[in-house]
Amino acid sequence: MSHTVLEMLASKWVYLVVGALKPGRRRYGEIARKVEGITPKMLTQTLRVLERDGLVRREVFPVIPPHVEYELTELGRNLGELLGQIRIWAERYAPEIREARSREGVLEEA
Repeated sequence: MSHTVLEMLASKWVYLVVGALKPGRRRYGEIARKVEGITPKMLTQTLRVLERDGLVRREVFPVIPPHVEYELTELGRNLGELLGQIRIWAERYAPEIREARSREGVLEEA
């Protein structure tokens, strides 16, 4: 089971969507604007996976046109804290990783 969870967490879109929801509830369009480069299809898929896994709560308001909001659950907020720590680690050690790559002749990814 852990490999399934790790596979989901390895998605950059999961990381970015969770980050976009960290401040609080957002509508679909707000999330799309926060997560640059994500296609509508990928955003929908990512939100569905996060909802299925209990990390995001989706609330539909009975109005016309439909109004839907997304927010992190407690589990999702916990993941957001962990991902924040990973970001801090990555920023701290990125120069060392870049240096190691240059020593090995590995080119930076775009």
